Amino acid sequence: MIGRKLLNRYKLTEHLGDGSTATVYRATDETLGRDVALKVLLPHVKDTTRERFFQEAKSAGALNHPNIMSIHDIGQDGTHSFLVTEYVDGVALSDYVPSSADVVVDLGHQIAMALHYAHERHIIHRDIKPANIKVTPEGKVKIMDLGLALTQDAKRVTAHGMVIGTPAYLSPEQAQGIKLDPRTDIYSLGIVLYEMATGQLPFNSDDIGALLLQQVKQPPTPPRLIIADLPMALESVILRCLEKSPARRYQSSMALANALAAVLPQTPATTSATDATTSATRQSPAVAPRRPSNPTQRRTLRVLLADDHTILRRSLAGLLETHDDFIVVGEAGDGQNALQQAIAIQPDVLVLDINMPIRNGLDILPDIRQQAPNVKVLILTGREEDAYIIRALRAGAHGYMLKSSEEDELIAAIRNVTTGQLVLGKGVAEKMVTGMLSSNAPDGVTLSETEQKILLYIAGGYENDEIAATLKIDSIDLIEMIAVIMDKLNGKDRYDTALKALRNGYILLDDLHDLSRER
Repeated sequence: MIGRKLLNRYKLTEHLGDGSTATVYRATDETLGRDVALKVLLPHVKDTTRERFFQEAKSAGALNHPNIMSIHDIGQDGTHSFLVTEYVDGVALSDYVPSSADVVVDLGHQIAMALHYAHERHIIHRDIKPANIKVTPEGKVKIMDLGLALTQDAKRVTAHGMVIGTPAYLSPEQAQGIKLDPRTDIYSLGIVLYEMATGQLPFNSDDIGALLLQQVKQPPTPPRLIIADLPMALESVILRCLEKSPARRYQSSMALANALAAVLPQTPATTSATDATTSATRQSPAVAPRRPSNPTQRRTLRVLLADDHTILRRSLAGLLETHDDFIVVGEAGDGQNALQQAIAIQPDVLVLDINMPIRNGLDILPDIRQQAPNVKVLILTGREEDAYIIRALRAGAHGYMLKSSEEDELIAAIRNVTTGQLVLGKGVAEKMVTGMLSSNAPDGVTLSETEQKILLYIAGGYENDEIAATLKIDSIDLIEMIAVIMDKLNGKDRYDTALKALRNGYILLDDLHDLSRER
């Protein structure tokens, strides 16, 4: 048909590809002087296929979004039925398999936003896969082929119980032939993201029956077992999309888009999308914006969890991931690792335990405040002693919660600290209100870090000459400093002063135990 003109208007200039039901051509619209694509239905197709073909025009024709291919016209020329669509100059998304995390985030964010637009207009795509998505030289995604798209209230072309779509990308609902809603597209996009991130499909089999069973029953291999340096946050997003139960997935494509936008640190930098699988030169797409795409949508908060109890930490991660506005971007089992991740990842909130190996939570707090000042720190601990609360708040913690808190209280606390509020959990707040925290402390007393170390060594049984040598302080200067500290705390002698410091939270019992072990 190359060179043929349909309706005396569309001149076919190039064969672009073949599908099971239609052939696609590049054509010139001689009336408007522009390139278009013509999707020409193959002769002798089934009536249901013909209905779906025209359904595409009706479904996609109602959409006007920069990331969705536009349909311009539908025509009939003799025996040829055809759609006239936007001509998209680009490559299939399969050329981006595999890609770096920032490219997965960017392109995935665009796809999710396009799906959100369609879903808000009650249109489900039902066939999200790399072959149906193109990427332009400018890095813009275009969702193609809405041949299976269906309005939620439309009369179905296929009966319930009939499996239709591409098996490797089918949702469990599609595999079982049950009623669909927009969350089916979220599952299929999860498979696409998995494939882009790892270079392989989460479920694969030459036997279609076995593949459908995998979609329904088999959990995917965690992507980080395949790509070790994949951001934990991206893995969390992908695995949540691939939950078998729709109720456990993101409940909207907007929530998924916001979660993807929150995967990487908030920077204005762009990323290179040079594809290792092709030698074609393309302009790099920009990283997705690190802000909510809808002002009415709650911003996705990036949370880092630090606790040496693995089961508790994973339980907390599971709790947070049931809420669309949280994404766990990292986990740490000791204080030093928590500090390093907080600086590198720059989460919105660090949920920090106090008692951890290598360095405890209170020990790293000053470093976090200095090196990651935008990170809000919520202490989550089982320690409710006054001294711990005082020291945590003095060191710059934005909140203090006990592990005995209710789940909804903890969720609210994490949200509130991001707004700049000081959050105190039950039990902690009462202590503050009743003045129990300051009842024994001299008014207006502040001790320097060196003075606190001197008191810690005194409490640990060190003599003055040992303290002077350890802290590299002149012996005479040390004696003068001890006298000043005694005056500040109204101590009778050096030991009485150290005991008052311990009672009032200037030094902690855990630090004293650590010092004893070192000695």
